[in-house]
Amino acid sequence: MLLAWKPWLAAAGLSLITACSATNEPTVPREPAPKPPRVTDGEDACGAARVQDRVGRHFDATLGASLREASGADALRVMRPGEAHTLDYRAERLNVRLDERDRITALECG
Repeated sequence: MLLAWKPWLAAAGLSLITACSATNEPTVPREPAPKPPRVTDGEDACGAARVQDRVGRHFDATLGASLREASGADALRVMRPGEAHTLDYRAERLNVRLDERDRITALECG
C-alpha cells in the first residue's frame, strides 16, 4: 500500500517546488546604481571650466590644441566610445569625451 502512494507524493512534491520557483520574482523594483563620487584635487586643476563652451563641437587636432592652451591643462586625453583608457586620475589632465561622430560630449579633469 505504501508503494502505491510514492508516485502521488513525488508528483505533489514536484508541483509544490515548481509553484514556489515561479513566484521567486523580485518584489522590489531594481534601480540603477548611483554614479561614483568624483575625486577632486583643488579647484579645477585642469581648467575644464574655462572651455565648457566647446562642448557639442566637432573635435579635431586644431581644436585639441586650442583646448589645451585655453584650459592650461598639462595634458589632454581624448576618450572615444569603445576605446580602452587607463583609470588613473590626474587632476591636471583634461579629458575630452567624444561621441561616435567625434562631437565633444564632456570636458572634465582626470
